[in-house]
Amino acid sequence: MDNTKILKVAVVGVGNMGSAHATNIYTGKIEKMELVALCDISAAKRMWASEKFGDIPIYASIDELLDAVTPDVIIVAVPHYFHVECAVKALEKGINVMVEKPAGVSVSDVEKMNSAADKSGKKFGIMFNQRTAPIFKKCREIVRSGEIGKIKRVSWSVTNWYRTQSYYNSSSWRATWGGEGGGVLINQAPHNIDMLQWIFGMPSSVRARCIEGKYHDIEVEDFAHIFMEYEDGMTADFLTTTGEYPGTNRLEAAGDRGKLVLENGVLKVWKLAFSENEYRMSAPNGTCLEKAEYNEYKFEISSSEHINVLRAFADNILEDKPLVADGREGINELEITNAAYLSAWTDKTVSLPIDREAFDKILEEKKKASKYVKESDEETLPDGTMSTRWQIKW
Repeated sequence: MDNTKILKVAVVGVGNMGSAHATNIYTGKIEKMELVALCDISAAKRMWASEKFGDIPIYASIDELLDAVTPDVIIVAVPHYFHVECAVKALEKGINVMVEKPAGVSVSDVEKMNSAADKSGKKFGIMFNQRTAPIFKKCREIVRSGEIGKIKRVSWSVTNWYRTQSYYNSSSWRATWGGEGGGVLINQAPHNIDMLQWIFGMPSSVRARCIEGKYHDIEVEDFAHIFMEYEDGMTADFLTTTGEYPGTNRLEAAGDRGKLVLENGVLKVWKLAFSENEYRMSAPNGTCLEKAEYNEYKFEISSSEHINVLRAFADNILEDKPLVADGREGINELEITNAAYLSAWTDKTVSLPIDREAFDKILEEKKKASKYVKESDEETLPDGTMSTRWQIKW
């Protein structure tokens, strides 16, 4: 392919995330992309965008945009419920799509998007920017290589996704079942849940407790605790909230030949010269006195994760280089999230894949009871910057 080609890009949704993507492309930070169109249903945001991107046309809907221009790429950065609808429309028009996380709200809906991607033959990516972080890539390498043996237990506490009430008040769709489709699990924690399955694989069952409005005046969960079991006997414990400050971000994985701990930007690794599974059953002693080999790895925190995802997407389209994350993989993280919600709603352990019909039925009931109202022009406007709240925090 022509490596010198510049891809024409349209951004659908110019809220906080969409405006940041648009700014990065408009200012030349993604070298092989050019911003050619924008759209948003909010008149106030269209006015804001026309002032910031004066020479870029902006439309009131994705239908208007697709009738007027045919970009090479569409970036979908609208509220969660509309990810699938917008992505499918673009894919059916033969346009490559990058969708913001999460892939959607329900796995049954996202399956439609994945099917559209398969039929289109176009490139399809999802903005799992934390996959570009060297510290997580190294963690995955250690686990997948068997360096610390068979993984027995994983524990991840991510309680530093702190948000104030002002954050939730900034847009009417936030923290509502009708507008956002969930709370911390659907908005902040998708990054971590994606990392969990990317590094350790998918669980076979989920048991969860999700508490709605524990720390904020919201109708969705701002606290979630998930226990996962795997076919091979591994277990994983995941805890997250937006209501603690200062919070913690600590990942621990115990294998039969060592362990790793990821905290404060440092990856610590202990390796055994033997299998603990074998030692435990054959050793004559009541405990183990053998020392483990210790290493640690430190990495700089990047401020260009989102940019790197878009650069990789451009290279995937132009040169068929690897994506950071294929859009179809977004369903894995969502399967775990949907299972956690269904478990919390029914007070039962949920097997994966989940019962799509059961989940959709309860979600629809919650949407009907939601206080969500459509966004008004009085909503807080974006500033077009890549907020530090989207970076990895320790």
